[in-house]
Amino acid sequence: MTTPAQRRIHSDTLAGYVTYYSPTGRRFGLRTSDEREFTVHLASNAVSRIVRNLGDDYRDTTAETVDMLAEGRFVFAYGIHYEWEGGSRFDAKEITFPEETRGQYVFEHPKWWVQQATAIADFYLRGQFPDGVYDWRNFRTHITLSGTHLPDFAGGDVRQETDTISRLVYGLSTAYLLTGEDRFLEAAEAGTLYLREHMRVDDVADGITYWYHGIDITSSGHRPVFASEFGDDFDAIPMYEQIYALAGPTQTFRITGDPRILEDIDRTSALFQKYFRDPVRGGFFSHIDPITLDPNADSLGRNRARKNWNSVGDHAPAYLINAFLATGRSDFAALLEETADTIVERFPDEPNSPFVQERFHADWSPDRTWGWQQDRAVVGHNLKIAWNLTRIKSLFDKTEYATTAERIAEIMPAVGSDGLRGGWLDVVERQPDPDSGIHRMVWHDRKAWWQQEQAILAYLILAGTTGDPEQLRLGREAAAFYNAFFLDYQDGGVYFNVLASGIPYLLGTERLKGSHAMAGYHALELCYLAATYTGLLLSNDPITLHFKPRPEDLPDRVLRVAPDLLPTGTVELTRVWVDDRPHQDFDGKALTVRLPRGDEPVRVRVELEPATMRLRMRTSFDGGTAHVVCHGVIDAAELGKFRRILAEVMAATPRRVEFHLCEVGGMCRPAINELLFQRTKAGLDVDFVIVGCALPDVADALLATDAFLLAGGDECNHD
Repeated sequence: MTTPAQRRIHSDTLAGYVTYYSPTGRRFGLRTSDEREFTVHLASNAVSRIVRNLGDDYRDTTAETVDMLAEGRFVFAYGIHYEWEGGSRFDAKEITFPEETRGQYVFEHPKWWVQQATAIADFYLRGQFPDGVYDWRNFRTHITLSGTHLPDFAGGDVRQETDTISRLVYGLSTAYLLTGEDRFLEAAEAGTLYLREHMRVDDVADGITYWYHGIDITSSGHRPVFASEFGDDFDAIPMYEQIYALAGPTQTFRITGDPRILEDIDRTSALFQKYFRDPVRGGFFSHIDPITLDPNADSLGRNRARKNWNSVGDHAPAYLINAFLATGRSDFAALLEETADTIVERFPDEPNSPFVQERFHADWSPDRTWGWQQDRAVVGHNLKIAWNLTRIKSLFDKTEYATTAERIAEIMPAVGSDGLRGGWLDVVERQPDPDSGIHRMVWHDRKAWWQQEQAILAYLILAGTTGDPEQLRLGREAAAFYNAFFLDYQDGGVYFNVLASGIPYLLGTERLKGSHAMAGYHALELCYLAATYTGLLLSNDPITLHFKPRPEDLPDRVLRVAPDLLPTGTVELTRVWVDDRPHQDFDGKALTVRLPRGDEPVRVRVELEPATMRLRMRTSFDGGTAHVVCHGVIDAAELGKFRRILAEVMAATPRRVEFHLCEVGGMCRPAINELLFQRTKAGLDVDFVIVGCALPDVADALLATDAFLLAGGDECNHD
């Protein structure tokens, strides 16, 4: 008999692909991402669900669990693991499906990330400005789990941190880009103005701008906090604080073109060049003395004459790519190239370690004794490098950028991900344990929301630019874990950390949804760029973006609307509206819009599409009539999109559906069957009508079903 000491019972999560299902044994095989094989037993009381978005109702699939456990389907199984001498058993209590049907991941729907962005941005607006008045004097760095100010910070003396405000401004601006909802831009512009008025120092004599660490608000006014007061950076001016002070205003600048913000970017860049740059060995120092602005000052202690990932690499994602997208300026491009060159030259550390080196002395020799980092790796920084090198490669097509990014993407899963449960780890030792060969975790095995973001974006953009199915698999798995476990359906927003199994970790500062480290920045950046990469690079769906500039603020009244740094020729600007009216003065290849003259802000809405999109479908409603306009080929590869859009049209219960098929070059039999199926479901009172000059083969095939009417070619504008 097995003794109690030989038994072990614990709860856990398994993530992987179904390999078989045995209905008689109520069990299925599961192969994890790292190729481990498990037998999962379905408990008699097991429940299942589909991953849902913020704002969606719970989607119970318990009754369909058996039918949904199809071979190849990706699932999360949470349950009880029993171990005894000579055996083990895993009983699943909960099954979570990230796919609605096999291969149709919920987060690849065109509206998924837009809806999530709206919910997250509204969470922070409610928390910071519950009265709907965007008065940033009432901003508090700390926000509770439920989205309220901490009681200790509801009144009296409080500290507002510059970077936390800037990060929230970034998130709100990004939400406006995706949604066009005025409340997000109004709050972002108010926050940008607040930063400029209270956290900015404009040194006219020196030609630079720098930003306070924060301000203390008291009953009698406010007091600036000049140097940082964090332990890592105490009494210094850290480069990353100056970089992230620009994040929010720069994203707002993309939308509004406000020249005052551009001046702040330029003058803060002058600070970087004049005081942080190493003119001899290249790169930027991580800290300068607040009095002398000297990176070599003895007062800096362990931060004296140091360089790190933040001082070199964080320029690109925090402000520099967005500044370039908004302006197209060559000096911003040159700094991006220099940043990427420095990263590929200095950061990779193979064969010494699979992880990049993150901290350096002035001469670029590794610093492996600094503070908490020692010889340790932040997994997310490695992924962030792969993501941003891939972005910059679209601007400067250098082989070494692709080689470095793809190499990082290749080696990271084995050392930085949880191949058993899904998700990505936090901080690990750069050197493996000599006994086990494992890169041990430094503090815990929890998973932070921002590191999941880096994985999702890195693998999505790599999959979209290289076509590598392995990178697509990893991107989908990362997005599945994030959407399955980080969304807080009860209180809103996303969790800071989850346990290895995916259960939220709600202790200490990690219980908060607003803190020095968290303010909506990463969560909303993820929504925006995941929507961009998925739609434009992977699933061939258009995306819509929103801007609100004053035309006369823009050089030659030209608005740049590129969504991100993407390979040249992959995206086209196809439609533009100015103040809700169609606007034709735009360059579809250059992704620019020339605006009409005017001194008042105008609402600009643009639609961007993949240049090689094989099937374009546009829908509109005219009373009870739905119009479905199709361009391209409706074949097996495009069938999923065709079915999804048709289902959305029919969900609106139109009385008449007109199909404009003039530019359809072919329609496969399953697509015809789908039309016939929907026609039958709609009932006899709904007409399905073919309008215009559909190809004879297409029209004949549809008419042969005896379920469609033909309106004729007189309503067609085609030659």
